[in-house]
Amino acid sequence: MSVFLENPIEYLKGVGPQRGELLKKELQLFTFNDLLCLYPFRYVDRTKFYKVQEINEELPYVQLRGHIIRSEVIGQKMARRLVALFKDDSGTIELVWFQGIKWLEGKFKPGIEYIVFGKPTEYKGRFNLAHPDVEAVGEDNQKLNSALQAVYPSTELLKVRGLDSKGILKLQQSLALLIHNNIPENICNSVIQEFFLISREQACKQIHFPENAELLKKAQFRLKFEELFFLQLKILQQKNTRIETTQGIVFTRVGDYFNTFYKEHLPFELTNAQKRVIKEIRSDCGTGKQMNRLVQGDVGSGKTIVALMSILLAIDNGYQACLMAPTEILAVQHFEGIQQLVEPLGIQLALLTGSSKAKERRYIHENLENGTLQLLIGTHALIEDNVKFKQLGFVVIDEQHRFGVAQRAKLRDKAQIPPHILIMTATPIPRTLAMTLYGDLDTSVIDELPPGRKPIKTMHLGDNQRLRMLGFIREQISLGRQVYVVYPLIKESEKLDLKNLQEGYESLEREFPMPQYQISIVHGKMSADKKDFEMARFVKGETQIMVATTVIEVGVNVPNASIMVIESAERFGLSQLHQLRGRVGRGAEQSFCILMSSFKLSQESKLRMDTMCRTNDGFEISEVDLQLRGPGDIEGTQQSGILNLRIADLAKDQQILQYARNAAQKILNEDPHLQKEENTILSQYLINSTKHRVNWSKVA
Repeated sequence: MSVFLENPIEYLKGVGPQRGELLKKELQLFTFNDLLCLYPFRYVDRTKFYKVQEINEELPYVQLRGHIIRSEVIGQKMARRLVALFKDDSGTIELVWFQGIKWLEGKFKPGIEYIVFGKPTEYKGRFNLAHPDVEAVGEDNQKLNSALQAVYPSTELLKVRGLDSKGILKLQQSLALLIHNNIPENICNSVIQEFFLISREQACKQIHFPENAELLKKAQFRLKFEELFFLQLKILQQKNTRIETTQGIVFTRVGDYFNTFYKEHLPFELTNAQKRVIKEIRSDCGTGKQMNRLVQGDVGSGKTIVALMSILLAIDNGYQACLMAPTEILAVQHFEGIQQLVEPLGIQLALLTGSSKAKERRYIHENLENGTLQLLIGTHALIEDNVKFKQLGFVVIDEQHRFGVAQRAKLRDKAQIPPHILIMTATPIPRTLAMTLYGDLDTSVIDELPPGRKPIKTMHLGDNQRLRMLGFIREQISLGRQVYVVYPLIKESEKLDLKNLQEGYESLEREFPMPQYQISIVHGKMSADKKDFEMARFVKGETQIMVATTVIEVGVNVPNASIMVIESAERFGLSQLHQLRGRVGRGAEQSFCILMSSFKLSQESKLRMDTMCRTNDGFEISEVDLQLRGPGDIEGTQQSGILNLRIADLAKDQQILQYARNAAQKILNEDPHLQKEENTILSQYLINSTKHRVNWSKVA
C-alpha cells in the first residue's frame, strides 16, 4: 500500500478532526485507503432530467435543473425545517430539509443554476422533495461526475454532520483528485493478463465515478476478483503452513476396539458415504500431520457413528478422545447413545456438563489425568482450565458453528502434540461458502441417508387453516404417532414469546383434553430437572404432544415423533427450519412438517416457506439461505451475518470466487512461499493487509 493511502482520514480536504472522529466511529474509516474502499452499494442514473410539471406519484426519483429563488428556516424545535422554492421553466416545487439545516442555511445563491435530485412526495395536494441532493451546475469537481452517480452507506449521526451519501461522494471527489499514480498495483502481471483485469488505479476511479456501464462492470470484476483472490491466497497459505509445520499423532493400527465394533456391534449397515468418510479420516490420521477435517451431512445422515468409529481408532492407538456438543441436551444424547453402543467393548467414558456435581467432576478430573477415562463427552465445560487429559489424541466438535473460535482453540491446546480434529455440522454448507469459510480444512460430505428413510412431507398453512392442522394432528395421534409443536423464542421479546408459548399450550390443552391426551411443555426458562422430566415423558411415549421452543432444535431423537408443527414459521431462518424439521423422520413411518404462519408474508418469508416445501435437500436449502442471510466472518470470531467483504458477494459471485481460488492455487503450487520475484508484490500486499488483524483462522 502506498504511503499516501495510509494518511489519516482527517487530513483529507472536507474532513478535519471532528468529522474524522465521526467517520472512524460510524464507518470505521481511519485512512484514505479506507475511504477509497468504501464502495457504493448502488448507482443512480443521472442522465435524464424532468420538468417540475412532469412529476407524478409513479416516479421513484426525479432530477431537475433550474434556480432556487428563495430559502428560509421556519418552525420551532422539533418542527424546525429549511424550505427552499425551486423553479424551472414549467413551474415551482418546494425542497424541504429537517436535518443538517445549519450546514445548508445560506448556501443557496440567487442567479446560480442548480441540479436537484430527490424522491417526490405528495403533501396537501402538492409535491415536494425532502432532503434532495442539490449541486450547482459548473462546480469545480464536475469533471469527476458521471452519468451513474454512486450511492454510499451512511448513518443518522453522519447525516446530521452533512455526511449523507452526497457528502461522502464529495469526499470521494476530493480523494479522486489526489490519487493519480498513488494506487500501486497489487496483483502480478500473469494474473492480470490471464483474467483481462483493468489496472487497480483505473478500477478505483471507475467504481466511484463510472464513465459508463461497461467500465463500471470491469471495475467491479477487478475489485471483486482482487478481494476474493487475496482471501483465497491467505486461506491456502495457512493450509500449506499447517500441513508443513504442525506435527500430528500417527495412528499406526486399526485394533480390537474398531474391528470388534465394526464386525459385531454396529447396529446397521454403513452407507457408502459413511465408509468413504471413515476411510478419509483413517488416511489423515496415518500421515504424521495433524488432521483438521470438516464432516458435513444432512440431518440424520449418520455423522455420529462416523465420529464414534474415528474415536475407536484413537483409543486403539492408546490415546484419549473427547466430543464437545453445544448444548447439554445434545451432550447427554451423545453420551447415552455412545455408552449403549460401546458397552460391550468395556470402554471407560464419562459425561461432563455444567450440571455435573462436584463428586462427578473430581472423579472425571482424576481419571482423565491418570488415563483411565478413554472418552469424555460434554459441553463447553470440557474447555475449563482444570480439565486435563493424560494423552488427548482425537477431538470431535459437533455443530461447530455454535462454538466461538477461541473456545475451539482452548480445546485444541489441551494436548502436547496437537490432536486430530474432526468437526461435524448438520447444516450443509454451500460449496462456495465451504471453499471460503473452511478453505483451509479438508472436507468430507456424507451425501446419503440411511436406507429406509422416507422424505419428510412439508406443507405451509396460514392461520385460517388451523382447524385443518388440528384435525391432522388428531388423526396422526390416533395412529399412535407423537407431535412436536414449536414456538419461536427471540431474546428481544422473551416475555411476549413465553406468553405466546403458554397461550399455545393452553389452546392445545383445550383441543386435546386430558385424560385422553397428555401434553409436555419445554422451554429455556425451565429448570434442568423439569426440562429433563418433560422430555423423558415424551421420549417414553407418555405424552403425545411436545410444546417447546427451539431448545429441541438439536438433541432430541424420538423415532415415534412423526409430525413437526412450527408456529410463526416466518420468524425462523431457513437453516433453523431445516434443523427443526430434522427432529422428525427418524422412524419407519411417513413424517410431516407443517409450517404455520400469518397470512401476510414478506417476499423473503414466502421464499423460505416455498423452499422448505419444495425440497428436503439441505445443500439446496443452504444455497438459498446464503443468498438471504449472507455468510459469516471467516478470519474473525464472528460466524454469522455478513462476511467481512467490501465488494464481493459469495452468494452472487461464485464464478469469480472459482477463478480467484484457481489462480491462487496455481501460484502456490509453483511458489508455495511467494519467494519468486514476480510474486513479491503479492507477499508484500498480504503482509500489509493483515498486520493489524488477529488471525483466528488457523483454529479448525
